Amino acid sequence: MAQSNSERVGKGLETLRAGLQPYVERQCAAILGPRWRYEAANTIREEHIADSLDDDLDTQALLVIMWNLWNSVFGKVLGHSERNYVSELRTARNNWAHQKTFTTDDAYRALDTMERLLRAIAAPEAVELERQKAELLRVRYEESAQKTTRRATRPLDAGTGAGSGLRPWREIVTPHKDVATGRYQQAEFMADLGQVARHEGSAEYNDPREFFQRTYITAGLRGLLVNALRRLNGTGGNPVVELQTNFGGGKTHSMLALYHLFSGVNAHDLLGMEPVLLEADVANTVQARRVVLSGQAISPGQPAIKSDGTTVRTLWGELAWQLECYDRVAGADATGTNPGSDVLREMLGAAAPVIILIDEWVTHARQLFVNDHFSGGSFDANMSFAQALTEAARAVPTALVVASLPASDTEVGGDGGQQALTRLQQVFRRSDSPWRPAGTEEGYAIVRRRLFQSIDDPDLHRQADAVVRAFGEFYASHSNEFPAACREDAYRRRIQDTYPFHPELFDRLYSDWCQLDRFQQTRGVLRMMAAVIAALWESGDRGLLIMPGAIPLDHPSVQNEIMH
Repeated sequence: MAQSNSERVGKGLETLRAGLQPYVERQCAAILGPRWRYEAANTIREEHIADSLDDDLDTQALLVIMWNLWNSVFGKVLGHSERNYVSELRTARNNWAHQKTFTTDDAYRALDTMERLLRAIAAPEAVELERQKAELLRVRYEESAQKTTRRATRPLDAGTGAGSGLRPWREIVTPHKDVATGRYQQAEFMADLGQVARHEGSAEYNDPREFFQRTYITAGLRGLLVNALRRLNGTGGNPVVELQTNFGGGKTHSMLALYHLFSGVNAHDLLGMEPVLLEADVANTVQARRVVLSGQAISPGQPAIKSDGTTVRTLWGELAWQLECYDRVAGADATGTNPGSDVLREMLGAAAPVIILIDEWVTHARQLFVNDHFSGGSFDANMSFAQALTEAARAVPTALVVASLPASDTEVGGDGGQQALTRLQQVFRRSDSPWRPAGTEEGYAIVRRRLFQSIDDPDLHRQADAVVRAFGEFYASHSNEFPAACREDAYRRRIQDTYPFHPELFDRLYSDWCQLDRFQQTRGVLRMMAAVIAALWESGDRGLLIMPGAIPLDHPSVQNEIMH
């Protein structure tokens, strides 16, 4: 039976409640002590929600408690972004309670914000909200397909040869099927290392061959892969690597590349790997043990019951369980104390070659900043574990530890997040890291590889080159009407590098939009341009290039990305 948008929001709010309640209770009890129920009851009484604090709080009460006790409780571990999520969700919940109309985009935004808040506190219910979002995106695509009238747009008329033998971009390059149909949004270009390790999600992230088919090997990623190949083959390489860049800058994607490279698949079957193997001076990859520790998936306050019945409480307990040697740290896991570098060295030595990938570590650690009684161990114990783990990796010639750390306040969070980041940076920066994020010029290739199929026909290559030359000649012959840089050879090469996009479009996104807090660098560019391509492909656009002025601002999917 079809659901209304209001029903979808209501279901999402119930999922949000299930994820928030244990977190709110733990956090309040940890900071306020026994009086927390009194403080919480006062705050909901002041808002005229209830006269007393029930054991089973509803979503409205939980959000009000978080908002009113932010400075004294929640702001110590969460940041401004999470506070904004709480504010936005209070409004969404009130609109839902008063039976106001929700458009499909309104409902999606509400579900997206719910998921973001739950992921910030490592609540497992975030997975269910992700599923609800995917279903709503499917519905939104169907609505858009029904309502959007195919419009034929005029080809670019700028004296570049339109209408005189030059072919439009849509006849030269073809979007990947998920982009052309608009179904790309189900994946949202949001790589999730924990999800892939659980064999969940789309093939583009789960299948090694499909993953590398759509991955452009940047200089930074190439250096990371070369280092890993040398390290796990025992021929050198840094034992500890820190990946740090802004939100959406490629940290998780880089770790996924490592995860798939050492999956047992023949590296020669992975697109772009042969030059990497040559640089690393190895014949192929080795079969390595892979450990994935995702800070968003592992809750420091909720022990996990594994498939074999083992109860795991800490990061080191999870590490040992994945390496099938939990008994070595059972005592340290039960008491939340650091097992020490000697034990960890023995574990890694027995499992080697081994690669340990740690994503969203700050998200996990910041929740322990003022909560020493959590089952995940104290903040100091976790920082000591970080030090011990890196020391152990240095002592085992075929062990590698790779961890992602945020560079933006959006990801860091409050005081707890900043303290966690500072301490982890001190640990990881004792080793030189070969990784660096993709530059803007490499961003062009990343976006083109992910959104479009490769051009294999030599004739199509010639057709694309003809369009590039025509633009270069047009700018040169109308030099007084355009910036001086446009008539230089270097600008023509930029048009060639960014084809089928006009370079000015990338400049605006990478130079201007990336300054916005919620715009996620390359991931944000991918989302935006995928929406634009889907709309232009559907409408039959016949421009020679995808120009800034060609962006269909009236299309629902494009509007949603801009407003998001």
